[in-house]
Amino acid sequence: MKNIEFVKMHGLGNDFILIDCINQEIDNPEKFAKKYCHRRFGIGADQLLLLYPSEIADFKMKIYNADGSEVEMCGNGIRCFAKYIWDRNLSHKEILSIETLAGIIKPKKVGELVQVDMGKPEFHPPNIPVDVDADKAFDLLLEVLGWHAKLNCVSMGNPHAVIFLDEEPKNFAVAKYGPLIENHPIFPKRTNVEFAFINNPKEITMRVWERGSGETLACGTGACATAVAAMVKGLTEKKVTVHLLGGDLQIEWAADDHVYMTGPAEEVFEGKLKIS
Repeated sequence: MKNIEFVKMHGLGNDFILIDCINQEIDNPEKFAKKYCHRRFGIGADQLLLLYPSEIADFKMKIYNADGSEVEMCGNGIRCFAKYIWDRNLSHKEILSIETLAGIIKPKKVGELVQVDMGKPEFHPPNIPVDVDADKAFDLLLEVLGWHAKLNCVSMGNPHAVIFLDEEPKNFAVAKYGPLIENHPIFPKRTNVEFAFINNPKEITMRVWERGSGETLACGTGACATAVAAMVKGLTEKKVTVHLLGGDLQIEWAADDHVYMTGPAEEVFEGKLKIS
């Protein structure tokens, strides 16, 4: 038997098991995520976050969905990751550099909130990836169970398909259409799916179906992708509030072409697992 210490955290209800792997080891993170992210038989979480040392940044973050699949980036997750580092005095830097599969991401303290430089959005279909023959996969028509969805595909380090609805998504059948779009053959690495409504030029309301996790209360990269898609289409200003089921994120597409996301991160509890 060995003990594994963990922390349960969330960003706007998008919740995580965070494990510091600098002084302890997870042998099979895919299997671990599937078991302990389960809300009945485990701790319960949307994703597993693992903290490692890095040779090219301050720390390295590895991310596993509840189904065990590894993913490139998580916006809410990296805010929690940064808060964990600061709260435990692992670094005193105001701006951290975190190695991820999506590159080096830089969270910054902004009062009680965390702002993250999410980098530049990617629109070129092979780099998202989405299998279409076009320079940009916007207004892409996809029929799903007789519904004609119009997708706007963006990568924020991970793939997103943004759909703008004519009304707020509170009653939309996210669980019906989300998994079908997520697993559609045009997405070779699957995709996250955002169902969004433009309230006004400064506000967007959205729900999200996350690749490998199902519907979650918030998605940071999804909020960024949705905001950017709205801005490209001229539907909003360059700085917006995105309303998610779990709360609000501030998204700005700045003059340096980088997208900045600002929001909260909360620690829920600490725990210890006995693993044979």
